[in-house]
Amino acid sequence: MEIIQSTQNSRIKNIQRLLIKSKERKEQNLFIIEGLRELCLAFKSSYSLDTVFICPELLSGIDSHELQTKLISDHWIEVSPTVFRKIAYREHPDGIIALAVPKSHALHDLKLTNHPFIIVLEAVEKPGNLGAILRTADAAKADAVIVCDPLTDVYNPNVIRSSLGCVFTVPLATATQFDTFSFLKKQGIQIFAAELHADREYQDTDFTKACAIIMGTEAAGLTDFWINRADERIKIPMRGKIDSLNVSVSTAVLTFEAMRQRGF
Repeated sequence: MEIIQSTQNSRIKNIQRLLIKSKERKEQNLFIIEGLRELCLAFKSSYSLDTVFICPELLSGIDSHELQTKLISDHWIEVSPTVFRKIAYREHPDGIIALAVPKSHALHDLKLTNHPFIIVLEAVEKPGNLGAILRTADAAKADAVIVCDPLTDVYNPNVIRSSLGCVFTVPLATATQFDTFSFLKKQGIQIFAAELHADREYQDTDFTKACAIIMGTEAAGLTDFWINRADERIKIPMRGKIDSLNVSVSTAVLTFEAMRQRGF
Protein backbone atom coordinates (compact mmCIF):
# COMPACT_ATOMS: atom_id res chain seq x y z
CA MET A 1 0.00 0.00 0.00
CA GLU A 2 1.28 3.44 -0.92
CA ILE A 3 2.09 5.69 2.05
CA ILE A 4 1.92 9.51 1.98
CA GLN A 5 3.61 11.52 4.70
CA SER A 6 3.92 14.93 3.06
CA THR A 7 1.16 17.53 2.91
CA GLN A 8 2.75 18.77 -0.31
CA ASN A 9 2.00 15.51 -2.13
CA SER A 10 0.10 16.10 -5.38
CA ARG A 11 -2.72 13.74 -4.37
CA ILE A 12 -3.21 15.65 -1.13
CA LYS A 13 -3.23 19.00 -2.89
CA ASN A 14 -5.82 17.65 -5.31
CA ILE A 15 -8.10 16.56 -2.46
CA GLN A 16 -7.87 20.08 -1.06
CA ARG A 17 -9.00 21.47 -4.41
CA LEU A 18 -11.88 19.00 -4.58
CA LEU A 19 -12.95 19.99 -1.08
CA ILE A 20 -13.50 23.65 -1.88
CA LYS A 21 -14.19 23.88 -5.62
CA SER A 22 -17.34 22.56 -7.26
CA LYS A 23 -15.71 23.23 -10.64
CA GLU A 24 -12.91 20.79 -9.81
CA ARG A 25 -15.40 18.13 -8.72
CA LYS A 26 -17.28 18.46 -11.98
CA GLU A 27 -14.20 18.53 -14.20
CA GLN A 28 -12.60 15.52 -12.52
CA ASN A 29 -15.94 13.71 -12.07
CA LEU A 30 -14.97 12.98 -8.48
CA PHE A 31 -16.15 14.04 -5.05
CA ILE A 32 -15.05 13.43 -1.46
CA ILE A 33 -16.67 11.24 1.18
CA GLU A 34 -15.35 11.37 4.72
CA GLY A 35 -16.39 8.91 7.43
CA LEU A 36 -16.93 5.17 7.57
CA ARG A 37 -20.72 5.39 7.97
CA GLU A 38 -21.07 7.64 4.93
CA LEU A 39 -18.69 5.49 2.88
CA CYS A 40 -20.61 2.32 3.71
CA LEU A 41 -23.92 3.98 2.75
CA ALA A 42 -22.43 5.16 -0.54
CA PHE A 43 -20.98 1.74 -1.31
CA LYS A 44 -24.30 0.01 -0.54
CA SER A 45 -25.96 2.46 -2.94
CA SER A 46 -23.61 1.34 -5.74
CA TYR A 47 -21.29 4.33 -5.77
CA SER A 48 -17.90 3.56 -7.26
CA LEU A 49 -14.93 4.38 -5.03
CA ASP A 50 -11.91 5.67 -6.92
CA THR A 51 -9.31 5.99 -4.15
CA VAL A 52 -9.52 5.40 -0.40
CA PHE A 53 -7.20 7.22 2.02
CA ILE A 54 -6.80 5.79 5.52
CA CYS A 55 -4.93 6.85 8.63
CA PRO A 56 -4.44 3.75 10.84
CA GLU A 57 -3.81 5.89 13.93
CA LEU A 58 -7.29 7.44 13.61
CA LEU A 59 -9.27 4.34 12.63
CA SER A 60 -10.51 3.73 16.18
CA GLY A 61 -9.65 0.06 16.34
CA ILE A 62 -10.97 -0.81 12.89
CA ASP A 63 -8.63 -3.10 11.00
CA SER A 64 -7.61 -1.67 7.61
CA HIS A 65 -7.65 -5.12 6.01
CA GLU A 66 -11.23 -5.61 7.20
CA LEU A 67 -12.15 -2.27 5.64
CA GLN A 68 -10.75 -3.35 2.29
CA THR A 69 -13.12 -6.33 2.29
CA LYS A 70 -16.09 -4.02 2.99
CA LEU A 71 -15.21 -1.24 0.56
CA ILE A 72 -13.96 -2.24 -2.85
CA SER A 73 -11.52 0.15 -4.51
CA ASP A 74 -8.53 -0.31 -6.79
CA HIS A 75 -6.44 2.19 -4.82
CA TRP A 76 -5.85 2.26 -1.08
CA ILE A 77 -3.41 4.81 0.30
CA GLU A 78 -2.16 5.21 3.85
CA VAL A 79 -1.49 8.72 5.14
CA SER A 80 0.05 10.08 8.32
CA PRO A 81 -2.12 11.80 10.97
CA THR A 82 -0.70 15.17 9.97
CA VAL A 83 -1.60 14.61 6.33
CA PHE A 84 -5.03 13.24 7.17
CA ARG A 85 -5.95 16.28 9.26
CA LYS A 86 -4.95 18.43 6.31
CA ILE A 87 -7.61 16.82 4.12
CA ALA A 88 -10.27 16.07 6.73
CA TYR A 89 -13.24 18.43 6.95
CA ARG A 90 -14.71 16.96 10.14
CA GLU A 91 -13.87 18.24 13.58
CA HIS A 92 -13.28 14.70 14.85
CA PRO A 93 -12.10 12.61 11.86
CA ASP A 94 -12.35 8.83 12.03
CA GLY A 95 -9.44 8.10 9.73
CA ILE A 96 -11.01 7.34 6.35
CA ILE A 97 -11.69 9.48 3.28
CA ALA A 98 -12.47 8.41 -0.28
CA LEU A 99 -12.74 9.87 -3.73
CA ALA A 100 -15.92 8.62 -5.38
CA VAL A 101 -17.60 8.93 -8.77
CA PRO A 102 -20.89 10.88 -8.77
CA LYS A 103 -24.14 9.70 -10.29
CA SER A 104 -26.16 11.53 -12.95
CA HIS A 105 -29.37 12.14 -10.91
CA ALA A 106 -31.63 12.43 -13.95
CA LEU A 107 -35.39 12.70 -13.51
CA HIS A 108 -36.02 9.64 -15.66
CA ASP A 109 -33.91 7.53 -13.30
CA LEU A 110 -36.35 8.04 -10.43
CA LYS A 111 -38.40 4.95 -9.57
CA LEU A 112 -41.66 6.14 -8.04
CA THR A 113 -44.42 4.30 -6.20
CA ASN A 114 -48.07 4.49 -7.26
CA HIS A 115 -48.78 7.39 -4.89
CA PRO A 116 -45.43 9.10 -4.46
CA PHE A 117 -44.58 11.91 -2.08
CA ILE A 118 -41.85 14.12 -3.54
CA ILE A 119 -39.94 17.05 -2.08
CA VAL A 120 -38.96 19.70 -4.65
CA LEU A 121 -36.43 22.36 -3.70
CA GLU A 122 -36.11 25.53 -5.75
CA ALA A 123 -32.61 27.03 -6.00
CA VAL A 124 -31.43 25.72 -2.63
CA GLU A 125 -28.15 27.43 -1.83
CA LYS A 126 -27.11 26.40 1.70
CA PRO A 127 -25.47 22.97 1.93
CA GLY A 128 -26.62 22.58 5.52
CA ASN A 129 -30.26 23.07 4.55
CA LEU A 130 -30.02 20.56 1.72
CA GLY A 131 -28.36 18.05 4.01
CA ALA A 132 -31.01 18.47 6.70
CA ILE A 133 -33.81 18.04 4.15
CA LEU A 134 -32.22 14.84 2.87
CA ARG A 135 -32.19 13.52 6.44
CA THR A 136 -35.90 14.33 6.71
CA ALA A 137 -36.57 12.61 3.39
CA ASP A 138 -34.71 9.52 4.53
CA ALA A 139 -36.49 9.39 7.88
CA ALA A 140 -39.90 9.77 6.24
CA LYS A 141 -39.12 7.47 3.30
CA ALA A 142 -40.08 10.16 0.80
CA ASP A 143 -40.07 8.83 -2.74
CA ALA A 144 -37.63 11.43 -4.01
CA VAL A 145 -36.03 14.83 -3.57
CA ILE A 146 -35.73 16.95 -6.71
CA VAL A 147 -33.37 19.93 -6.62
CA CYS A 148 -34.34 22.53 -9.21
CA ASP A 149 -31.69 24.86 -10.59
CA PRO A 150 -29.38 24.14 -7.64
CA LEU A 151 -27.11 26.89 -6.39
CA THR A 152 -25.12 24.39 -4.35
CA ASP A 153 -23.44 21.21 -5.53
CA VAL A 154 -25.22 18.14 -4.15
CA TYR A 155 -21.76 16.64 -3.61
CA ASN A 156 -20.50 19.57 -1.58
CA PRO A 157 -18.70 18.02 1.42
CA ASN A 158 -21.00 19.96 3.76
CA VAL A 159 -24.07 18.40 2.13
CA ILE A 160 -22.63 14.94 2.74
CA ARG A 161 -21.70 15.81 6.32
CA SER A 162 -24.97 17.51 7.26
CA SER A 163 -27.05 14.78 5.60
CA LEU A 164 -25.18 12.09 7.57
CA GLY A 165 -24.84 10.24 4.28
CA CYS A 166 -28.54 10.47 3.36
CA VAL A 167 -27.49 12.01 0.05
CA PHE A 168 -26.66 8.38 -0.81
CA THR A 169 -29.86 6.81 0.53
CA VAL A 170 -32.56 9.16 -0.82
CA PRO A 171 -33.61 8.99 -4.50
CA LEU A 172 -32.29 12.31 -5.77
CA ALA A 173 -32.63 14.21 -9.03
CA THR A 174 -31.42 17.60 -10.25
CA ALA A 175 -33.18 19.41 -13.08
CA THR A 176 -34.44 22.75 -14.33
CA GLN A 177 -37.74 24.00 -13.00
CA PHE A 178 -39.30 23.58 -16.45
CA ASP A 179 -38.24 19.93 -16.74
CA THR A 180 -39.35 19.26 -13.17
CA PHE A 181 -42.78 20.75 -13.76
CA SER A 182 -43.22 18.72 -16.95
CA PHE A 183 -42.11 15.56 -15.15
CA LEU A 184 -44.58 16.06 -12.31
CA LYS A 185 -47.50 16.78 -14.64
CA LYS A 186 -46.68 13.80 -16.84
CA GLN A 187 -46.67 11.56 -13.77
CA GLY A 188 -50.02 12.94 -12.61
CA ILE A 189 -48.54 14.34 -9.42
CA GLN A 190 -50.41 17.15 -7.67
CA ILE A 191 -48.24 20.17 -6.94
CA PHE A 192 -48.46 21.97 -3.61
CA ALA A 193 -46.51 25.22 -3.39
CA ALA A 194 -45.50 26.20 0.14
CA GLU A 195 -46.17 29.92 0.17
CA LEU A 196 -46.48 32.34 3.07
CA HIS A 197 -49.55 34.15 1.73
CA ALA A 198 -51.56 31.08 0.75
CA ASP A 199 -55.12 30.71 2.03
CA ARG A 200 -55.06 26.99 2.85
CA GLU A 201 -53.16 25.76 5.89
CA TYR A 202 -51.12 22.61 5.55
CA GLN A 203 -53.22 20.69 8.11
CA ASP A 204 -56.24 21.04 5.81
CA THR A 205 -54.42 19.68 2.76
CA ASP A 206 -54.86 16.13 1.47
CA PHE A 207 -51.38 14.65 1.11
CA THR A 208 -52.55 11.06 0.60
CA LYS A 209 -52.65 11.34 -3.19
CA ALA A 210 -49.60 11.43 -5.45
CA CYS A 211 -48.15 14.83 -4.62
CA ALA A 212 -45.10 17.05 -4.45
CA ILE A 213 -44.37 19.91 -2.08
CA ILE A 214 -42.41 22.79 -3.58
CA MET A 215 -40.11 24.62 -1.18
CA GLY A 216 -38.42 27.94 -1.85
CA THR A 217 -35.53 29.79 -0.27
CA GLU A 218 -35.85 31.51 3.10
CA ALA A 219 -34.82 34.87 1.68
CA ALA A 220 -37.08 35.03 -1.37
CA GLY A 221 -39.56 32.17 -1.03
CA LEU A 222 -40.90 30.57 -4.18
CA THR A 223 -40.70 32.29 -7.55
CA ASP A 224 -43.78 33.07 -9.60
CA PHE A 225 -42.96 30.06 -11.78
CA TRP A 226 -44.16 27.64 -9.09
CA ILE A 227 -46.74 29.90 -7.45
CA ASN A 228 -48.56 30.34 -10.77
CA ARG A 229 -48.32 26.68 -11.81
CA ALA A 230 -49.12 24.96 -8.54
CA ASP A 231 -52.37 23.06 -8.20
CA GLU A 232 -52.68 24.54 -4.74
CA ARG A 233 -50.82 26.96 -2.49
CA ILE A 234 -50.44 25.99 1.15
CA LYS A 235 -48.90 27.58 4.22
CA ILE A 236 -47.63 26.84 7.69
CA PRO A 237 -49.38 29.37 9.94
CA MET A 238 -47.06 31.71 11.80
CA ARG A 239 -48.31 32.49 15.32
CA GLY A 240 -45.34 34.56 16.46
CA LYS A 241 -43.65 37.73 15.33
CA ILE A 242 -41.49 36.27 12.56
CA ASP A 243 -42.94 35.35 9.18
CA SER A 244 -40.81 32.37 8.16
CA LEU A 245 -39.17 29.17 9.32
CA ASN A 246 -35.89 27.65 8.23
CA VAL A 247 -36.63 25.84 4.96
CA SER A 248 -35.44 22.52 6.35
CA VAL A 249 -37.78 22.88 9.34
CA SER A 250 -40.69 23.84 7.08
CA THR A 251 -40.00 20.86 4.87
CA ALA A 252 -39.98 18.55 7.89
CA VAL A 253 -43.31 19.93 9.13
CA LEU A 254 -45.04 19.33 5.79
CA THR A 255 -43.36 15.99 5.17
CA PHE A 256 -44.32 14.43 8.47
CA GLU A 257 -47.87 15.72 8.20
CA ALA A 258 -48.02 13.91 4.87
CA MET A 259 -46.63 10.75 6.48
CA ARG A 260 -49.17 11.04 9.34
CA GLN A 261 -52.02 11.23 6.86
CA ARG A 262 -50.61 8.23 4.99
CA GLY A 263 -50.48 6.20 8.18
CA PHE A 264 -46.69 5.80 8.22
